[in-house]
Amino acid sequence: MKIYCNGTLIEEKQAVVSVYDHGFLYGMGLFETFRTYGGRPFLLDRHQRRLAAGCEQLGIAYRPQAGEWEGIIAELIQANESDLLGRDAYIRFTVTAGQDILGLPSGEYNQPQVIVYVKPIPPKDEQLYRTGKPLQLLKLPRNTPEGAFRLKSLHYMNNIMAKQEMRGYPWAAGAEGLFTDSRGYLAEGIVSNLFFIREGTLRTPSLDTGILAGVTRELVLELANGMGIHTEEGLYTWDDLLQAEEIFITNSIQEIVPITMLYDLQGNGVPASQGCAGAATIKLMNIYEHHTSL
Repeated sequence: MKIYCNGTLIEEKQAVVSVYDHGFLYGMGLFETFRTYGGRPFLLDRHQRRLAAGCEQLGIAYRPQAGEWEGIIAELIQANESDLLGRDAYIRFTVTAGQDILGLPSGEYNQPQVIVYVKPIPPKDEQLYRTGKPLQLLKLPRNTPEGAFRLKSLHYMNNIMAKQEMRGYPWAAGAEGLFTDSRGYLAEGIVSNLFFIREGTLRTPSLDTGILAGVTRELVLELANGMGIHTEEGLYTWDDLLQAEEIFITNSIQEIVPITMLYDLQGNGVPASQGCAGAATIKLMNIYEHHTSL
């Protein structure tokens, strides 16, 4: 596969980053993952805005120009056409702080590195969207963000440690892991945002729990409000989730995935959403799919 690296398309094996890049040394960098539908990147402007805002907060001098991302993505997809096998593309857009001193600088990072990866989206598992997947409560809490709100940064140790913890739950094969915050409130999945419906209200954990303000999370809240579904962002517990009528998770690649089983730390399983995608979840999935074709 070819990747985009600072204005040039190169073979992935040839791509290198300086050992003095502060993305490598200190995790100073951000990324966005999104996908295409029919070759068109979905919600690109929202992903771009989030990354640009994060760069400004971190003092990374990266301001994408109009049409820049569209051009990079089109060129990258065309260059990897034979490897994509006619499928839609998974795209990761990464900006690192770039090379700097060995130590902590006080000024702005003026030489950011831009690296864009692409790979094919696997064929859609239709069964998954009907019968759902399990959700496993994690012992490891969600770490608090470095700033006021969580950025989609290169600091991913918390997520990787959570994936390692999942190996200790053999009953939860194929499950998504669910973080709580340091106070015990529901936070987010390892790679997803959490939603549940209770008493007719679509609820999702507040950003105050330290979660990522997911792009798909944002869109789902907008779509729900447009459908006349009352929405709420708040502080919730595992018991709240056990009483939910429907549960689902979201991310930019998998979209909306029903949750049909809940596992606690002892492996006690409780069926959720009556074992299949609920009525409201299906409506949201359908309108989300329609939105991808607009």
